[in-house]
Amino acid sequence: MALLLVAPILIPLLAAALTALFWHRPEVQRPIGLAASAALLGAALMLLARTADGAVLVTQMGNWAAPFGISLVIDLFSAIMLVITGLMALAVSIYALGPASIERDRAGFQPLFHSLILGVCGSFSTGDIFNLYVWFEVMLIASFGLLVLERTREQLDGGIRYVVLNLIGTTMFLLAVGLLYGLTGTLNFADLARIAPTVENQGALAAVGMLLLVAFGAKAALFPLFNWLPAAYHTASMPVAAIFAALLTKVGVYAIIRIFTLVFAHEAGFFGPVFLAVAVATMVTGVLGAAMHYDIRKILSFHIISQIGYMLVGVALMTPLAIAGSILYIVHHIIVKANLFLLAGAIRQETGSFALKRIGGLWAIKPLLGVMFLVPALSLAGIPPLSGFWGKLVVIRSGLEAEAYWLAGIALAVGVLTLYSMIKIWNEAFWKALPEDGPSPLPWNARERLATYAPIVVLGGMTITIGLLTEPFAALSIEAAESLLDRNAYIAAVLGPDASRLAEIKP
Repeated sequence: MALLLVAPILIPLLAAALTALFWHRPEVQRPIGLAASAALLGAALMLLARTADGAVLVTQMGNWAAPFGISLVIDLFSAIMLVITGLMALAVSIYALGPASIERDRAGFQPLFHSLILGVCGSFSTGDIFNLYVWFEVMLIASFGLLVLERTREQLDGGIRYVVLNLIGTTMFLLAVGLLYGLTGTLNFADLARIAPTVENQGALAAVGMLLLVAFGAKAALFPLFNWLPAAYHTASMPVAAIFAALLTKVGVYAIIRIFTLVFAHEAGFFGPVFLAVAVATMVTGVLGAAMHYDIRKILSFHIISQIGYMLVGVALMTPLAIAGSILYIVHHIIVKANLFLLAGAIRQETGSFALKRIGGLWAIKPLLGVMFLVPALSLAGIPPLSGFWGKLVVIRSGLEAEAYWLAGIALAVGVLTLYSMIKIWNEAFWKALPEDGPSPLPWNARERLATYAPIVVLGGMTITIGLLTEPFAALSIEAAESLLDRNAYIAAVLGPDASRLAEIKP
């Protein structure tokens, strides 16, 4: 059992080390990377099977009992996030075999990519807040290296903005960790959940919660801390942009859901309105930014920001249905958004540009590419029966049940503007005629074409599957939401059954 819990960390760690060892031999790096991604997905699926009934799996590193040692804790929410991480790692590993793969691998793509996956998996597996900070730093270092992989002026400019804001966020994170330890005497999640309601100075604890919200909000690109994302993501190569779009902001969202349903659940009345305000502002600013741009990468980047707002609704309302909606929406969005960035790369190969004003006519010459684009594009907008419809439906319904009618109205309006942005890409890239001075398609061979389109087809199929066979995915999301709200079960699994009785509070 202990080996299985360590596997999501151990596999990408070994992959990063081995691919670095063969730095000058890309032909050796690639099979190692593919095998590691497949193994990670397999290990994550095994963990999902073990936690599907609500079980919480725990192991203590070095045999140091919690809360004194390092705990690895996998519940259903963690397992879901690890599975989707493994899926994205495998999809992007295949896609990265496409055009310019040799140049990327020689620049260090494979070690940096698996180091990033290591940081993501560590964040989803850790059971204490200091190690969450450590995994954030691992992600930051690896992601900066990936962002400036091609060393262009545009990438360096975006990379500096990315690093500066994220360093400010992680500094605030570390400050919050120190203050939290001073107030509670512990950093273990379960122990924090047990002690936090008993802290005498609840005002100081709430201030620490706000610091953590800022730190996680910077990672999740919440309003007003999102400027780094559209400044950086559009400069990255498409495999890098796809894995960033899929996972980086979701780690911030995961941390918010984990900490504020576990440690600060007793302060839901205080943080709920804050989350609602931030969620609405994030949705609106993101979708408006997407509406004004005509570069595919910038449109998709701003939509990452917009959709994060939907994911915050669960924490704001703190009901099982709302949190289930957030989890289902996270899964849907990771698949769809990664696929759209992969498609953006395919569109550039077929047309020679990301600029919508310079391209066109794709529907006449590449109708299958048009169909592949429509699936995630319409899903992102929430069109039935695709996965995005069900995610938005559950989120909006939870708002209606909480009598937050204005929230439901704004969520619907943002969905309409999202559809407008997707239609804009469709009209410009596929429907209108190719401009006379438009660029020429980029050269690529059959192997590169297969590597590009294979993950796009698979992810598109998953979007349709989740949309048509929603029940098992919704059931898992509801089970994960109930596990998150059952704080006593988490505490008992980590600290023992006697400790859970001390956590009998009403969030």
